[in-house]
Amino acid sequence: MLKYFLGNSPSWFKNTIIGFLVLNVILYFVIPHNVLSWLFIAEFIFTLAMALKCYPLQSGGLLAIQVLLLNLTTPKHAYQEIQANLEVILLLVFMVAGIYFMKPLLMYIFSKAFTKIKSKMVLSLLFVFLAAVLSAFLDALTVTAVLISVSVGFYGVYHKISSSDMDLDKSGVLDREELKEELENFRSFLRSLVMHGVVGTALGGVCTLVGEPQNLLIGERLEWDFIDFFLQMAPITIPVFFCGLLTTVLLETTGWFGYGTKLPEVARKIIENYTEEADRNRTDKEKYGLIVQAVSAILLIIGLALHLAPVGMIGLGLIIVQTAFMGITEEHSLGKAFEEALPFTGLLVVFFVIVAMIHDQHLFKPIIEWALEMAPSTQPAIFYVANGVLSAISDNVFVATVYIGEVQQAFLNNEITRDQYEKLAVAINTGTNLPSVATPNGQAAFLFLLTSALAPKINLSYGKMVIMALPYTIVLGIMGLVGVMYFLG
Repeated sequence: MLKYFLGNSPSWFKNTIIGFLVLNVILYFVIPHNVLSWLFIAEFIFTLAMALKCYPLQSGGLLAIQVLLLNLTTPKHAYQEIQANLEVILLLVFMVAGIYFMKPLLMYIFSKAFTKIKSKMVLSLLFVFLAAVLSAFLDALTVTAVLISVSVGFYGVYHKISSSDMDLDKSGVLDREELKEELENFRSFLRSLVMHGVVGTALGGVCTLVGEPQNLLIGERLEWDFIDFFLQMAPITIPVFFCGLLTTVLLETTGWFGYGTKLPEVARKIIENYTEEADRNRTDKEKYGLIVQAVSAILLIIGLALHLAPVGMIGLGLIIVQTAFMGITEEHSLGKAFEEALPFTGLLVVFFVIVAMIHDQHLFKPIIEWALEMAPSTQPAIFYVANGVLSAISDNVFVATVYIGEVQQAFLNNEITRDQYEKLAVAINTGTNLPSVATPNGQAAFLFLLTSALAPKINLSYGKMVIMALPYTIVLGIMGLVGVMYFLG
């Protein structure tokens, strides 16, 4: 039975999950329920940390089912949490699917930047900037998917030419041995560029209502629209953004932490010729599709900026407009768009079961009460640090959901003022978005990259990602804390 339990996960991980499930039942009759609930939280965070061994939906979901069976919360209370956060779920389901149909346009933009810009410094800054802007208006996972698709495509072209019997003259390259020698440099170039890009998704994702799932969750509870959310975060996020760009310049100048490798000239020739051929062969239907996607992108930005409808509904409208005008009418063609978001949506529903348990058992109440007993001027910094540390080792959506729920309850109980509530919300949002770049566990986009088909091709391991993210973690984390202390203290 263990052979099939949790699929291809390592045996030690399967045994650990079984041990958790058995231990929880035994302790249910031995220790207080609030203590057992803390154990469930630790076990759930463990499943998030082990996401590379087993996607947390299965392992974490088994724990959530056991929480319900042991009556640490109820299905009704879990459903109430889901109802309260329905807009976040709709964002994940429909907005990510809507952007799926915009991928050709996004890939076209990144491809042009990739081939037209000769300076690695400028290219790195542009990737950070584009990823940040797109993530601010779209979705970090989707932008990361585009970065991965572009990189896999270019790596595939390079590898195909270097390892096959293709006519090198047609590719603009005359020496196959040179291709093989430059392969590692090309991998290093792609690795640094993609890491700049995913950091860019964090820099942009923290700024707006739709940048990350927890942003919408926080904004909805405080009744902030798109503009309100941006203005509330801007005093902290805008300086952090520019500090992130300066960090990119420093890393590319010094070559520290695995950055600085330039695109080999032989690779540039291959990719330029490949891109030119793709432009020549682009059909009228594909050109028309790019126009539809560009118009849809403009309508999306207008809809979000003016808050014309809930974000999920705007995403659904985006799906309808693009597919209708591009002639995508078959059900199976539509279904592919939902594949990327639904696993994470399922995991988010599991989060809400754990959150319901936290509320029912009043687990965070002592911590929140302790923090709220501090001087109001120091509370935002305390919340920022607490959220940042926990987000770096677990998942920022989970952490934000727990903390904003407890702070909202404190506000409803008249324990804090509206002004202080807003300051703590800003601290929670920045705390869960900025320091969480430290590990793939904290940012879904980082985990998505690490588990993608690109990672083994460019030799991007868990340890290497942590090392490459370290300078950004230090700069973003410290500057975020300085901003919180200065503007919210």
